[in-house]
Amino acid sequence: MREIKIGKIYKHFKGMLCIVLDIVNDSESNNDEKYKKVVIYQELYGDNLKWARPYDMFNSEVDHEKYPEVKQKYRFEEVEEVNAK
Repeated sequence: MREIKIGKIYKHFKGMLCIVLDIVNDSESNNDEKYKKVVIYQELYGDNLKWARPYDMFNSEVDHEKYPEVKQKYRFEEVEEVNAK
């Protein structure tokens, strides 16, 4: 599985950019299993809202049956550079 990196910028498959602020444990995880990870990220557009999403979902592949036009493999992909426009 790919590793999500704190401080890196990611592009959502619908085109929006965000920065990963932290990766934390979910306190509501079942105590019998390993704590589930949650990605805390901030959108780099609009109101710059902060969000939390399960790590596995953040790291998942795009559903290409639902979104056949999308070329991006993963829901969020790290970007090397952000063009300032």
